[in-house]
Amino acid sequence: MGAFVISKRLNGTYKFIFASRKGKTIFTSLSCKQKSDCEEMIQAFQTQWERFTISQSKASGGKFFFRLTKDGLVLATSRKYTTERLLQKGIDELTRSVAHAEVLDFSDQESIFPDAAIVFSEAENP
Repeated sequence: MGAFVISKRLNGTYKFIFASRKGKTIFTSLSCKQKSDCEEMIQAFQTQWERFTISQSKASGGKFFFRLTKDGLVLATSRKYTTERLLQKGIDELTRSVAHAEVLDFSDQESIFPDAAIVFSEAENP
């Protein structure tokens, strides 16, 4: 099952990603001023999935991606895929698991792994 992950950008805005069951990012949302905007978009993805449009494109570098839109507004852009088959697999996983995906909120945390910095600094200075 996939997961929505809410985080805070360095400029103070919020975003969320949808990650596959293996942890790979499938798409990233647009920036939101409020965390509640992310939560509302996630809820809409989960409960009204059929109202969104997936449009597939090819980047200038030859890689493939898709955009999620509603009423002409782009709400999210996928990661780049090397083949159309991998692109379709990403879309299939999204449509299969979006309604039941877990929502994880890391937006209030300074660091997801705060002890890691201590461990690394102790390893450098024994």
